Amino acid sequence: MKKLGLYLLVAIFCFSCTKLNYEEYTVLDVNAFPKNEEDLNALMIASVYAPFKGIFYGDERSITSVGDVTTDLGDVNWGWPITKQDFVVGASGDYVWSFYRYVGKMNTMTLTLDRINKVDLAEEVKTRMIAETKCGRAFMGYLMYDWFGPVPIVPLEIMEKPLEDIVVPRPTNMEMVAFIENNLKEAIPGLPARYNLGDANFGRFTRGLAYTLLMKLYMHEKRWGEAVEVGRELQKPEYGLGLMDNYKDIFTINNQGNKEIIWCNNRNSSSGQAWLAFVLSSQYPTNNKNIQKWSMYKVPWSFYNTFDPADKRLEVLVGEFLGLDGVLYNQANPGGYELGLGALPVKYGEDPNDLGTSSEIDLVVYRYADVITLLAEAIVREGNVITGEALALLNEVHTRAGLTAYQLSDFGGPEEFLSAILLERGHELWFEGARRTDLIRHGKYIEVGIVKGSVLTRPGFEVMPLPQTAIDEGRGEIIQNEAYR
Repeated sequence: MKKLGLYLLVAIFCFSCTKLNYEEYTVLDVNAFPKNEEDLNALMIASVYAPFKGIFYGDERSITSVGDVTTDLGDVNWGWPITKQDFVVGASGDYVWSFYRYVGKMNTMTLTLDRINKVDLAEEVKTRMIAETKCGRAFMGYLMYDWFGPVPIVPLEIMEKPLEDIVVPRPTNMEMVAFIENNLKEAIPGLPARYNLGDANFGRFTRGLAYTLLMKLYMHEKRWGEAVEVGRELQKPEYGLGLMDNYKDIFTINNQGNKEIIWCNNRNSSSGQAWLAFVLSSQYPTNNKNIQKWSMYKVPWSFYNTFDPADKRLEVLVGEFLGLDGVLYNQANPGGYELGLGALPVKYGEDPNDLGTSSEIDLVVYRYADVITLLAEAIVREGNVITGEALALLNEVHTRAGLTAYQLSDFGGPEEFLSAILLERGHELWFEGARRTDLIRHGKYIEVGIVKGSVLTRPGFEVMPLPQTAIDEGRGEIIQNEAYR
């Protein structure tokens, strides 16, 4: 394990659909900093919020896009190692390390908690800051657990002895789950249900986010009854959640802070989010001529063709367009980089002020449609029966897409309903990072997921390998995931 400095905070960015300000710091004296609420706010921006700026960005190292590219609904044009055998059979790749390094950021939040407790603050401010930090620690812990399995949880007493270079072994699955769950449950009472656009703290963690993470943890662990309880909690009026009338309106510049979004990532700064740059081909027409067009991500035709042609979600999943060169590109005439591997997952609208890769449109991380389709699934899995409640929840999302509502008679039993839920979530949440985890939960990831059917794929590849650097520095205490040994 690398030695941990207490504070080396370089380039603290504003981010996360929030009004948190951009500032810059060099090495900070731990005896002089932090002393007050302003200091702590700067510290929290750096240690609690900034890590999520990088992991949810929309580029080739965004956990949402990389996760979907390892499934049947995502592909890339660039010969990227995420789709190749050497990613899953070797643990030295850059893309493995780019995510595993966030384990250290999760542990740094433990130091932040300690600093908050040592500063004299108004009780309500301290309570909120502690809750936000515990939510952030659980949030990152859940992401790392989902991708790698249990990761080292470094206690405060070791964090405060960085020069001793102590190696902390990986916890058990049960210990990792308890760590995430306990942090979320401790955070929930200190967080507001929701912030609205214009609120001073808009963009910070909320009780709605904490409950969403708790629900996802319970679904991951197949604790269906508890997932049902949390999903129903999020339906309460105080969270202010609901579906937007039109799918495409979730993702536009005019609908920031809309009622469907539970938590999002947006910088409101010159750095912006870069989704359209990574999606659009050079021939795709845009009103804003400054947007970069790198033609990276695609939705394979095999998945695109599972949509009903009447599905309104196809308005922003582009399978045909008239190029700037006057050519009509589609499945029959895909061109090269235009539609050669599949449809363009445009999803997000244009920001007229985008200067290339700097869109201020909220990059959605979690939203209400995700919650209610998970709730429908959990209800059916818990009772092994299709209930009217589960059917109604599925239909809320299905009919919003302009499709005819399902009837109970459309399903021969619970398994057919669960298959419909899996497909619906794929059609609804493409390139929002849900597909990999969904396929794993449904037992289909090895069949249709990573390495696209390679003969080297085998059970155990549901989690990613730890980078070799972590194994080497672990000196026998950090053990590689079994499938990669």
